[in-house]
Amino acid sequence: MGRSLALLALALSAVLSIGEHSAWAEDRSVVRSAYVSAFSPSSTFSSRFEQAFWARLRELGWVDGQNLAVESRFADGQIERFPALMAEVVKHKVDIIVTYTTPGAIAAKNATSTIPIVDLVMGDPVATGVAASLARPGGNLTGLSMGQSEGIEGKWLELLQEAVPRLSTVAVIANTDHAMSRVNLKRLEAIAPTRGLKLRILDVRGPEALDRAFEQARQSAQAVLVLADPNMISQQRRIVALAARHRLPDMHIERDFVDAGGLMAYAPDYLVMFRRGAEYVDKILRGAKAGDLPIEQPTKFELVVNLKAAKALGITIPESILLRADEVIR
Repeated sequence: MGRSLALLALALSAVLSIGEHSAWAEDRSVVRSAYVSAFSPSSTFSSRFEQAFWARLRELGWVDGQNLAVESRFADGQIERFPALMAEVVKHKVDIIVTYTTPGAIAAKNATSTIPIVDLVMGDPVATGVAASLARPGGNLTGLSMGQSEGIEGKWLELLQEAVPRLSTVAVIANTDHAMSRVNLKRLEAIAPTRGLKLRILDVRGPEALDRAFEQARQSAQAVLVLADPNMISQQRRIVALAARHRLPDMHIERDFVDAGGLMAYAPDYLVMFRRGAEYVDKILRGAKAGDLPIEQPTKFELVVNLKAAKALGITIPESILLRADEVIR
């Protein structure tokens, strides 16, 4: 009997030892989170906005390696990788999925109907079919919208008209595979005639199409509006260089393009949104249901203007824009 008990004790000891190597998977005091980024760990977007998210999460008491175990995945600016990455993290039986962009939201929703999802920055979630409504999204997804249901497309055109004398045609560079870009294009096509403008839609589904798109823009338009998706954000320096080479005043929906040398951007303050997104994660980890949390609209938009780019293009940014700008790069 004594020998049998000793063998049983050894067996139990071995099982416990094996369990220690996967303690985070067994210890329910450790939350398993997936973080699926649209970019690479070294991208400028990752270094600025994602760091703000993690900093706010730490302030709220969630620390990776202590009470949080994070499965990180990176799409490296290729939105077509999202479905496979989401399927992969779902297999790890995580407690929550955090991502951003409209393609990230769509891929996460397609991958699971039960795991809570927080999308830190998405386009119009109702127009793209991601949520039933902003007030009560339903299902398992919530987060923050870029406010593109608030007529932001008209603002982009208005600013270009103020900045570019005798503007008649705007070239719109967009990836029509991107759900939010399709929504933006539909709205732009409705708004442009009311402002006396024509649009030239140039479909760019990969970096190889950029050179040709800008050549076509130069031939048919006096300015360009870039509806950037993650694929294009990873090409931001090339895009602003092409706009400068073809002497096309450029409007962007991401301020990083202006930091890289573009002319203007009008967009939400993503630092605020990523920090706010951490608070949504905190609420869910403390028991709230994702579908009951309203999808929040941005509270702050930024108009950023680059006077160096304006000088190189040979245009003068009017005082009416400079007075409204949140930041002017000189």
